[in-house]
Amino acid sequence: MSERRIQESYVEVEDGFKVWTQILGGGGKNERPALLILHGGPGGAHDYLDNLAALATDSQPVVFYDQLGCGKSDQPNDPTRWTLSRFVLEVGMVRQALNLNKVIILGQSFGGMLAIEYLLSNPEGIVGLILSNSLSSAPLLGSEIGRLKNELPASTRSVLEAHEAAGTVDSPEYKKAAEAFYSRHILRMNPLPEAIAEVLNAQNQVYEVMWGKNEFNITGNLKNWERTGDLEKINLPTLIISGEFDESTPKVNQTMHDGLKKSEWVLMPGCSHLSNLESPDTYFKFIQNFLDQTNMSHPLNNE
Repeated sequence: MSERRIQESYVEVEDGFKVWTQILGGGGKNERPALLILHGGPGGAHDYLDNLAALATDSQPVVFYDQLGCGKSDQPNDPTRWTLSRFVLEVGMVRQALNLNKVIILGQSFGGMLAIEYLLSNPEGIVGLILSNSLSSAPLLGSEIGRLKNELPASTRSVLEAHEAAGTVDSPEYKKAAEAFYSRHILRMNPLPEAIAEVLNAQNQVYEVMWGKNEFNITGNLKNWERTGDLEKINLPTLIISGEFDESTPKVNQTMHDGLKKSEWVLMPGCSHLSNLESPDTYFKFIQNFLDQTNMSHPLNNE
């Protein structure tokens, strides 16, 4: 077996700022459209999706990148930059710089919101879409998160509500109580792995500007984001993946499935928001089957 190709580079997006990119695989005969992965957050990084590298082969490139303000990319201290429209432009810049003429997009969580918004700008060369643990309506997700929060034990809810009323959501006690939600609906491990807990509790300018202080209180510029009525404009083969206990609840995913003309929805038992970490083999199987089916009609990445 030949050694898998790895190409890392930095792509300039605006004002001299650069984002980190990585292409795994490709370069072989009958190369397929690349799988372009858009990570969540907003303000996350690609790291928690690293295991998707297992899908890369000589014929199947997999492309990661950290959005501006995230991970290995530049992180300007400028709250005015953090809008969905600028991240949409960034996707196009990355594709152009990496010569990704044909791609299948996988958007996880916020990455799915970004994918939907990007597709509604009518880009060329998109042959398939995977929406993983995502949404088409921030108000609907917010309502569902509120419902799940109300199902937490009374003692946990009282801590959360007391600190929210006092405006002390940055306190260690509040963050510890919030982990009860995260270990049910984000990653079903209790206690949460330290690295995951640190990420969920970290202060991040992109997340705060676009979403808010935490998952429960959507105060950022995405709070009214609503694209459910526009899903019918996305006429692409689409795979929707969600978890049984996901904060992106069955109601949220049924709404997307109903709106997308060519969609298939799979609900992963026992999983929550990070299904790729909780049940990787099953998750990869769904994605690989979708890639195989979609790529039958699009064998070449570059023509």
